[in-house]
Amino acid sequence: MNKILILGGDGYLGWPTTMHLSSIGYDVTSIDNFSKRKIEIENSIRPLFRIETMQNRVRAWNRIAKKKIKFCYGDLLNHRFVYEIIRSIKPDAIIHYGEQPSAPYSMAGREQAVFTQNNNIIGTLNLLFAVKKYSPDSHIIKLGTMGVYGTPNIDIEEGFLKVKHKNRTDIMHFPFKPQSYYHLSKAHDSLNLSFACRVWGLKVTDLNQGVVYGTDTKETRISEELNTSFHYDHLFGTVINRFCVEAVCGKPLSVYGKGSQIRTFLNIEDTLKCISIAIKNPPKKAQYLVRNQFTEIFNIKELAILVQESSNKIGIKTNINFIQNPRHEMQNHYYNPQNKSFIKLGLKPKKINQKFIISVLEKINNYKERIDIGTIDPEIKWDQNH
Repeated sequence: MNKILILGGDGYLGWPTTMHLSSIGYDVTSIDNFSKRKIEIENSIRPLFRIETMQNRVRAWNRIAKKKIKFCYGDLLNHRFVYEIIRSIKPDAIIHYGEQPSAPYSMAGREQAVFTQNNNIIGTLNLLFAVKKYSPDSHIIKLGTMGVYGTPNIDIEEGFLKVKHKNRTDIMHFPFKPQSYYHLSKAHDSLNLSFACRVWGLKVTDLNQGVVYGTDTKETRISEELNTSFHYDHLFGTVINRFCVEAVCGKPLSVYGKGSQIRTFLNIEDTLKCISIAIKNPPKKAQYLVRNQFTEIFNIKELAILVQESSNKIGIKTNINFIQNPRHEMQNHYYNPQNKSFIKLGLKPKKINQKFIISVLEKINNYKERIDIGTIDPEIKWDQNH
């Protein structure tokens, strides 16, 4: 049985991943420092569905599924903790979700930007040093973001670009053009991970993930005790999830700008499939591997129309509002990213459609009384002075 260590196991993706890998036979240990829950409290936001403490969720899973997940509270900024957990477990694979995940939060001010970059970059550095010292054969699977690429006027490859300059060629990192301090932290991570592979001989898969949507996975559906942290607010709520909540509570769908911005997307259940595929297809020693982790491409207006049409089909009349874009991003742009590697390895994507959106709307409607409309509209502007 392979030993898996999951960093950030309390999160929207971390908790379903923890259960999923346990369910298919891995020996799973999960850690978290609950920093996201602290940010939620500080900003008066909460997930739509009631979620138990991590400790209670682990106990519930171990009881219901008759599997054994181990949980440890700890902070990646504490290098002694990181060293000890890596030394004691010597995991075959490390799934690294353990970072501050919100672009808007990172742009709220100096304090939030510094926290995001310090937490994300230094935590990952501590992990790299711990793996080098105590478990150099561990496969690090790091959650990155498609946002590191920005919206270049050329096709986006999977991590690398063949460059010809003055009659010479080389393979270079695909140029980074992040749009927030959060995305910048992911770009710094990627360079640090690549360096550790090149110089220390570590093994890393960097997963540049698109925007994730969805309320449930196979494991969360077993019991409400196993819910994950579905967000719709202006800090942590991803766009499809936000639109669905707005539709249910009768609020016009809030499209930033013209809605012509194009992004990549995937269902939360496809995230779990991609993680499993990555575990089974590790890089070689000293290899830094990049996979673009998404299944579909849409512009924001297309998604708003899909949610609107799905809502209307079940009798929820929904309007669309185009509001001032709080972000600094191109409205109209070329966008053609590649995602061939996961498809070649057998990923069968779960595509978004009206039937799926309706199922999400119906679940959200069951929790309608918990929606806090006041947390939805954007409060943070990229260009505001701090």
